[in-house]
Amino acid sequence: MQRLWLVFAQSVTAALAVLFVIATLRPDWLPARNGQSGGGATVSASQAALLPDVVTAPARIEAARVVTYADAAQKALPSVVHVFTTKAVKTPQHPLMNDPVFRHFFGDRLGNQPQRQMGLGSGVIVSEDGVVLTNNHVVEAADEIEVSLNDGGKYPATLIGSDPESDLAVLRVKAPNKLPAASFGETDGLRIGDVVLAIGNPFDVGQTVTMGIVSALGRSQLGINTFENFIQTDAAINPGNSGGALVDADGNLVGINTAIYSRSGGSLGIGFAIPVSTARSVMEQIVANGSVTRGWVGVEVQELTPELAESFKVPATGGALIAGVMRGSPADRGGVRPGDVLLEVDGRKVKDASGMLQLIAALVPGQQATLKIYRSGGEKDLGVTVGKRPVTAQVQRRDE
Repeated sequence: MQRLWLVFAQSVTAALAVLFVIATLRPDWLPARNGQSGGGATVSASQAALLPDVVTAPARIEAARVVTYADAAQKALPSVVHVFTTKAVKTPQHPLMNDPVFRHFFGDRLGNQPQRQMGLGSGVIVSEDGVVLTNNHVVEAADEIEVSLNDGGKYPATLIGSDPESDLAVLRVKAPNKLPAASFGETDGLRIGDVVLAIGNPFDVGQTVTMGIVSALGRSQLGINTFENFIQTDAAINPGNSGGALVDADGNLVGINTAIYSRSGGSLGIGFAIPVSTARSVMEQIVANGSVTRGWVGVEVQELTPELAESFKVPATGGALIAGVMRGSPADRGGVRPGDVLLEVDGRKVKDASGMLQLIAALVPGQQATLKIYRSGGEKDLGVTVGKRPVTAQVQRRDE
């Protein structure tokens, strides 16, 4: 009996060894089980239910939507141009030119002869007949201006007019055909966090599109322009982008790229653009009149801090403190005095000194305006005849 059991155990061991070798080396010799063939494997319905991610992944990949702003870029690209300028720059006179012997032999070849200096920037076509918006600092003091279109065409441009206080300028390009004009967007609907694209010619490498978001709205008191109401964005803006387009996710123009905050000369993610509402207003005045006309009353203001409000016993911190009044100005004739706090301009509340400047500038010269002031513990309405704001020197820029 023991001998039979030993033979049986040895036979089973040998059979398992053979089965293992066949399963390892030639699995196709074994019969198929559960709908499987010897050359592959399939997943049953019950197994698929346990592995939904593996089975449905291809379907999810096909259904996924790729986020792209190609349509917005293609819509805006043709309306953005490169602006090239040249101007004459006089070189310092050689000190030996005062020596008559030296001048006898060398003439005026080392004299004070003009050299040509080239500049670059960007611009935006805003009408089919060739009106282009750009920055004033791009074309300032230029002797010659040339505009290069997206399709490679190059045309001379003339300066219609400029506004140094908002750093905007308007050019006219004489082209044989109609030009692709940008479509204006609505900056009133722009929100912090909205995606925007900056288009221009940075460092003269060619037309470039960068993407970012609206980082802030209504930026002012930066010392860049006299009138500031900037859109701040982290879309890369570099030297050469000035005057280019800031467009929304639909390709509509929402701003004119103007300045950057940088310690290295390149983009650090803090760029500023003039809202299209401001740019459009300035452009329309320049096209119609050749210049921009703003209201003026002749006062010097400063911010009304909580400490000053307490000192002047003003119940609210809103408003602007009148620090000085120009003698003989509209404000002086209207009875405004230093120490008054300006609360409203023609019924519109003054939030701060910068807001007051914007409200006064929006007034029409020659018309009557009502200024509500706070003086000696009470409010008072004063009528003034608005004057025309004199053109002031451009503020020193802090960008490229």
